[in-house]
Amino acid sequence: MRGLIAVTLIGVVPGLVHAQGVMDFDPSQWEYGPRFDIEGEVPIWNPVMQKIRNGEPVIGGTVRATDARTYCATADAGYDFTWIEMQHEAISWEQVARMWATCPGGAVPGVRIPHEGEENVQKPTDMGALVVIIPTVDSLEEARRAVDWTYFPPMGRRSNGGGQAFGAGMWGQVPGSYRATWNENVVLILMIETLEGVQNAAEIAGVPGVDGLFAASGDLGNFSGYSEGDPEYEMLVDAVADAALQAGKIACGPLRWMGVRPAFTCFQGGTEAANIRRGADAEIQAAHERFEGGGNTAGELATALAELNAACGTVVYEADCLSAVAQVLSAGQGAGSQADRDRLRDRLARIASDNPGLSARIEEALDAAGISPR
Repeated sequence: MRGLIAVTLIGVVPGLVHAQGVMDFDPSQWEYGPRFDIEGEVPIWNPVMQKIRNGEPVIGGTVRATDARTYCATADAGYDFTWIEMQHEAISWEQVARMWATCPGGAVPGVRIPHEGEENVQKPTDMGALVVIIPTVDSLEEARRAVDWTYFPPMGRRSNGGGQAFGAGMWGQVPGSYRATWNENVVLILMIETLEGVQNAAEIAGVPGVDGLFAASGDLGNFSGYSEGDPEYEMLVDAVADAALQAGKIACGPLRWMGVRPAFTCFQGGTEAANIRRGADAEIQAAHERFEGGGNTAGELATALAELNAACGTVVYEADCLSAVAQVLSAGQGAGSQADRDRLRDRLARIASDNPGLSARIEEALDAAGISPR
């Protein structure tokens, strides 16, 4: 079993008995019993863990809503796991439990919790989470606590208190039983977001039970004062990825890094709101093309416009929006009609107006592409 170190029982000293009749013993020397032993290889029934073991990429879709219909749409959209946003959203655990119970199939239930405390890990795992993401891990001690509350004994200290995860509607009928196979199937990802976290990344990655490190693209900029592409920022990202790979763990990051940064094989995809904007924009763009008799905006430009609407409709990460701007301008070079160029210019001008901090860089990109703002 992963991360497990066998210990030899040292017998209790005869005659050492408390007044209440309880023998005195050393818990650190206890030889764990065979109750949850499994003959042969422990079955892997978590598809995300299986993909990780196979060296395949995994993608999580971010959910910030609270209604089951939106969650189910995301879970059925093709993601490997769902990333319920409990760090930055006012979502209750009851709402999370309801969403997972409504759609236990499709994407594997996953969650980003506020921190590594027992309550924050115990509740989602009892409700069915198979992927646990913990933000802002700065130290070896925090990593060890994360492992403690994520794993059942003897590897960790997770309480066997029941919950909907144990039921037939979720994981109650998995091969080998949920309790006996949990420690081999849960996926634990720790986010490195601060300078202290980067400094201790190698130690954090080396903790048995940690499956991956996530290089937090937004907060590495927040805590360092540099932007993606700056040498200082890139040094931090490389340090996180190197620490993960050297420890034999996966490196995780935003989905736009897939195929661009080869070290990364685990990704956070867009929010359900971004996906709605992306889908609606593609549908509307296709309708415009039919109405205008085709035109030259089909294909690459339509896809780029949809991505622009998703990344810049509500800017969470500036780098995502600017990457989408560059993509759409590149695709727009082949747009032959003036109507296409006007639509593209107006879209970018509106984004610049809504996001003053990005306006100068968007206008520079427009000028460079030969599309002058009105």
